[in-house]
Amino acid sequence: MATNNYPNLTRAAARMGMAVLIFIIVAVLAGGCMTTSIKSGQAGVKYSIFGGTDLSRTYGEGLQIHAPWVDVIRYDVRVEEKLETMEVLSSNGLSIGTDVSIRWRPELSNLPQLHTTYGTDYYRKLIQPELRSAVREVVGQYTPEELYSSKRTELQSQIFDRVKDRVASQFITIDAVLIRDVRLPDQIKTAIENKLKEEQEAERYEFTIQKESLEAQRKRIEAEGEAEYQRIITQSLSPQFLRFKGIEATKDLANSPNAKTVIIGSGKDGLPIILGGQ
Repeated sequence: MATNNYPNLTRAAARMGMAVLIFIIVAVLAGGCMTTSIKSGQAGVKYSIFGGTDLSRTYGEGLQIHAPWVDVIRYDVRVEEKLETMEVLSSNGLSIGTDVSIRWRPELSNLPQLHTTYGTDYYRKLIQPELRSAVREVVGQYTPEELYSSKRTELQSQIFDRVKDRVASQFITIDAVLIRDVRLPDQIKTAIENKLKEEQEAERYEFTIQKESLEAQRKRIEAEGEAEYQRIITQSLSPQFLRFKGIEATKDLANSPNAKTVIIGSGKDGLPIILGGQ
């Protein structure tokens, strides 16, 4: 009887041993799991020593649980800005100091591709060289006078367009390029400022001349109008007209209530002389 039960006991022990082994394996694996916290404004890319970079997914904020052979590489996916200080040449070969800042952000959906192409040091490998190249190319098209005064906005726009176009397919979005400062040698800067001052003085002098010319023209027109008025009045004052107006005035004074003395026929042209009254 005991002999017949021996195989059953052996099989039961084997099953129990297998269960214990599976439990141990699971416990070891669970105990060996690792966690990585992806903070706000970050995203992650997973890399496994067995399968390489996971290109199908970008991992968002929160706690990521993964096996020990999997690594989670974190990227800042917010807008970033960096300032570049450079010495470049103008169109006439003069050395120009520039401070240029650039704003960019990684494309979230293409973060695994950015990681496999450039890695976490993508600014130094991609953005910085393109920015410096664009600044040199664009600044080299302008004179120091243009860079110092009127062309800065145009310069900034051209650099932005070039950098944006060159990294457009490289999993990066360029938001802005800003010219923070343009520095010229002191003697060149002084010469440009003096030239601008002289131009402003010339413009002010030209404005004064135009103003005086317009004023002289106004006075001439006014004088001509006054002379024409006097000519018309003089022509209209005939002896008959003056006699008629004198008679009207005499009638008005005679009918007024003021005290007066009228001497008939004693005035010029036979008009009466009126004495007294108002």
